[in-house]
Formats: sequence, C-alpha cells, structure tokens
Amino acid sequence: MRRSRALLVAGLFANARGASVIEPIQPLQPVSGLDPEIVALGEKLFHDPRLSGDNTVSCAHCHKLALGGSDNMPVSVGIRGQLGKINALTVYNLNTHISYFWDGRAATLESLVSFPLQNPLEMGGNWPEVIARLKKDESLASAFGKAFPAEGISRHGISRALADFMRSLVALDSPMDRWLKGDKSALGKQQLRGYRLFKNYGCIACHQGQAVGGNIYASMGVMGDYFKDRKTPLNKVDKGRFNVTGREDDMHVFKVPSLRLAVWTAPYFHDASAKTLEEAITVMGRYQLGRDIPSRDVQDIKAFLHALAGQHPLLEVAE
Repeated sequence: MRRSRALLVAGLFANARGASVIEPIQPLQPVSGLDPEIVALGEKLFHDPRLSGDNTVSCAHCHKLALGGSDNMPVSVGIRGQLGKINALTVYNLNTHISYFWDGRAATLESLVSFPLQNPLEMGGNWPEVIARLKKDESLASAFGKAFPAEGISRHGISRALADFMRSLVALDSPMDRWLKGDKSALGKQQLRGYRLFKNYGCIACHQGQAVGGNIYASMGVMGDYFKDRKTPLNKVDKGRFNVTGREDDMHVFKVPSLRLAVWTAPYFHDASAKTLEEAITVMGRYQLGRDIPSRDVQDIKAFLHALAGQHPLLEVAE
C-alpha cells in the first residue's frame, strides 16, 4: 500500500490537450496566520538552554539554524556530553510533513517539543522544573503574559511558541521553486538533467510534494537488505516506525526525509551511514530502486538537489 501510494503521487499528469504538466514537486509556500509575538517568543526559547536539565543545551545546540537546521554530526551531543542514538533532522520546511522524527512518533510540532526536552540523553529536562525556572525571569513572564494571557508560562504556551517558530522556518525562493513558477532560466542544464533522472530513476516516488519528502513512510531496503549489508549490529532506532506501532510490517520503516536542504545536512540517513550526497544517492539507488546509478548521473542528481535549497534570513549563506 505504501509503495502503490508513492507511485501514484509520483505520476505526471498532462491536461487533455497535453499543453501543460503538473510536476510532482510543488513550490514551497510562505507561512501565514502566525502571531509574530508568539513566533518571536518561540525563537527566544529555541536558543534558551534553561529548557534543559542542567541549563547547558538549547534546541539550537542540535539544530543550528545558520547551518541548515541540523548539526552535521552522526548523532547529537546532549547534556553532560552524552551521545544521542539517531541522526538529527533539520527543523526547516516542516509545514507539510505528516509527522515528526524518523519514526513519526510526534503527530504535531507541539507534541514534538516534549521528546527532546525530556530525553535524558538530549536536554534531560522535565516540565515542572523548566516552567518554574522560566517563571523566575520577569521579562519572559511578561512576554508570556501578553502572548498567552489566560495561562502565562505553561507547557502549552512553551510548546505552542516553539512550534510556531518552527512553522516559520520555511526556506523559500529556491532555483527549483522559481523554475516551477515559470522562470525556465532558473535551472541550469545539469540541474535539469538531474531532475529528469530524479524522476526517471524513481526517486520521485518517495520524494515529492512541497518538501520533496516528509509526507509518506517507506521501508529502508525495498530492493535489498540494507541492514544486513551494513555489517553493523542492529539497534533499537533501526526498527523505525515499529517502535511506535508495534506492527511487524513497520519494521525498518521510516518517515521519508525532506530533501529541500539536503545539501546542508550531511551525514545522511537515520544512522548517518552516508557521509556525502554522492554516497547517499548511490545507496538509495541500490537499496530503494534496485539500480546502480552511474557516476555522471549521480553528479547530475546532486546538482538538482542543490537547486532545491531555498533561502531564509537565519540561513548563513546560500548553498
């Protein structure tokens, strides 16, 4: 069912006269309807280490906004130098995702917040202590009073502010978006070849929509035994969505990551086993598509992935 749905959304549909084509990738849209005060409050909290158990780790510690919204490490470092268990995903371009984390255990951005905050390997905090600590900050308490007059500083308010800040992190105006909107000079020849190959090989089956991913789940190793060939022991995070549902057919199933800022967020995959985009493309070809992608095609697809990266004031430089 997952595979057939992915193939359906990957299709290109012409109108009756064949005059236009609806692409399987859509332009990212600017976010609307957010309260600027709540977003600003969320941005402050995102960088506030007081959300952690020992006042040392903020959300931004593992999600560096200037560098693509992740930390470019195999696993993140939490409080007391502890190592996490899984590669950190970017916090950009989350608005069209069906769920959050590799295993999809958070249904909303608000519910996402509690997981790292309370994880003993990550921020190691707990809600009562965090709320009590923040309430001692008069300026923060005043800001919360304006944003959430009925409750002030609360778990709900903290989660809502952080969630709305993350909703605001949309990297717009990529070359691909400009091309999709009609600027046919926005993509170079190699990028256009890369996009055609991306569709023809079948990458588009799982990586489509506005975020070029994030909207379906897929097995890791559709066309080969990735975990056997990896030659490292299986661990709990390798089970993927099975950890959430307990269903055997969800073993090794993961939320398909967005490729919008893939050029920023090496290493790749939940286990960080691919160090470069070239390696990630090659591995995906072999284990998801059953294809050995030639080197030139890999470089063309890589050029296309560069065209997916948009702009945001908090991103350091255009990639």
